[in-house]
Amino acid sequence: MEKTRVLFVEQEITPYLKETHMSRIGRYLPQGIQERGKEIRAFMPRFGSINERRNQLHEVIRLSGMNLIIDDTDHPLIIKVASIQQARMQIYFIDNDDFFARKHITHDKSGVFYPDNAERTIFFSRGVLETVKKLAWAPDVIHCHGWISALVPLYVKRHHKDNPLFNESKVVYSIYDDDFKESFKKDFDKLIKIPGIMPKDQKMYKDANYVTLIKAAIEYADAIVIGSEKINPEIADYVATINKPILPYQKEDAYIDAYNNFYDKILQKI
Repeated sequence: MEKTRVLFVEQEITPYLKETHMSRIGRYLPQGIQERGKEIRAFMPRFGSINERRNQLHEVIRLSGMNLIIDDTDHPLIIKVASIQQARMQIYFIDNDDFFARKHITHDKSGVFYPDNAERTIFFSRGVLETVKKLAWAPDVIHCHGWISALVPLYVKRHHKDNPLFNESKVVYSIYDDDFKESFKKDFDKLIKIPGIMPKDQKMYKDANYVTLIKAAIEYADAIVIGSEKINPEIADYVATINKPILPYQKEDAYIDAYNNFYDKILQKI
């Protein structure tokens, strides 16, 4: 019997970024799921604050070399990898000098929201799925963490809906307390457009901000996890109206088994 495959699309993983609730889940959830007999892959952005030498990142030439077009501009997709030896786990990094070379993550040193965060989330979400295609690795579950992964459910369900690697995948979206107050560019609904994305999909991203981005992720996902003890109140109210499997917030001493059982439930139920 083949192992269940779980793809983790992460915004933060410690020790590559500072330790937070989200980055601890990014680090220990994939390990825990792997130890429970599932096959895993984990991806995150290669933010410029990550020390490549200390963390022993190296480029995977066979996976790099593709260009992703966003707003009529070609952006090279570079894939790097590092190992967490004690977990026997590899982490794949989505990299691009235009988007991820800077030393801060989503805001500059003065606290200003990066104006290209819209393009960064598009590039990351598309880059993960294109890399998984190159790996020819079909995930049964795709678990997305953090707003930077929020377009993955859309692209799986629309752009990749006929791809045999993804057309049976169940997408889980975890909601955290990672709000931002700023809005994306006014043309964000146009920037996300690739084959398979319909005008009715684009409408969900008009006047895009944190709330609209997460609501759309919830809409396209198959199941929802409440990843933080407190989440945006408007998002919490919206979650209460949906008819999808929802895993409530789990304390850190018990969440791995709860998530593992949730994956099994989703695969049996849907």
